[in-house]
Amino acid sequence: MLPIFCDYGLYGGMKVAEAIVVQGLKKVYKGHLGDSVAAVDDLNFQVNQGEIFGFIGPNGAGKTTTIKMLLGLLFPSSGKLTVLGKPAGDIEAKKRISYLPESPYFYEHMTGVEVLDFYCKLFKLNAEARKRKIGELLEQVGLTKDGNRALRQYSKGMLQRIGIAQALINDPDLLIFDEPTSGLDPIAHKDIQDLIRSLKEQGKTVFVSSHQLSDIESVCNRVAIINRGKLVKLGTMEELLHIGRTVITISGSQDDLAEQVKPIAERVSVEGDLMRIYVDTEEKVHNVLDTVRGKSCLVSVVPQKQTLEDLFVEIVREGRK
Repeated sequence: MLPIFCDYGLYGGMKVAEAIVVQGLKKVYKGHLGDSVAAVDDLNFQVNQGEIFGFIGPNGAGKTTTIKMLLGLLFPSSGKLTVLGKPAGDIEAKKRISYLPESPYFYEHMTGVEVLDFYCKLFKLNAEARKRKIGELLEQVGLTKDGNRALRQYSKGMLQRIGIAQALINDPDLLIFDEPTSGLDPIAHKDIQDLIRSLKEQGKTVFVSSHQLSDIESVCNRVAIINRGKLVKLGTMEELLHIGRTVITISGSQDDLAEQVKPIAERVSVEGDLMRIYVDTEEKVHNVLDTVRGKSCLVSVVPQKQTLEDLFVEIVREGRK
């Protein structure tokens, strides 16, 4: 699939407080037997200007359908959708958007420089402007030394970088990335994460859809989780993820002490001279500490935070019931 771009030239439009506003968005597909399926069902959220926004959900949740509506490739069945202060699909808004699909396709016989030069010509840049822009983009994505290599010699991570460089030609205010780190090795993975963060530092808005939940948790300011076309959760990492349980480790314990804390604890394990006590509430932490005080040596009290993956699996499994 070719990356989507617009060839209307560069545009430094006025910024708005919300980069994306979705209100009551619904997309219904008609079946062959006259039935209908709501791929997106009454979706409501907004993406603030200058943030990295994660958009996640299981396969078939409606993520791709929503992205296509944001890009103006599909029309909603109902609801309101604005992008950079304009109705989705508006030409002026498209001038300020770039999209990188999961698997961007380029002609592999072309070099990185030739690919970027081709797209710069579509944006009607003259030769001098193209040369300057290509140099800047290659440096920005870390491909300065590889710009004259054929794309068939590029790794998957390098192809992702050249795709991002292509997406930056029009200096967009909003970038939409679909699985930007899928299938990358750890170094390329980290490089793409850092590149996404740098785009935010430049004041750009980045909308990221990915199944790499550790990436979403690491780079995103806020996250929306959808399932079966509906919004299930929306918030910052701090708002979404709670302290799951706390592990209290003590030493010098005795068997009778283990019996005393078992009614309070979720689980108790003993390894040599160490006892680990797992509890799931703050009140139980205090109860355990009161019980062991003066009877053993406290080694550590470590809260274990829920991960985005934990929350995601919990939501999806609940939705299947």
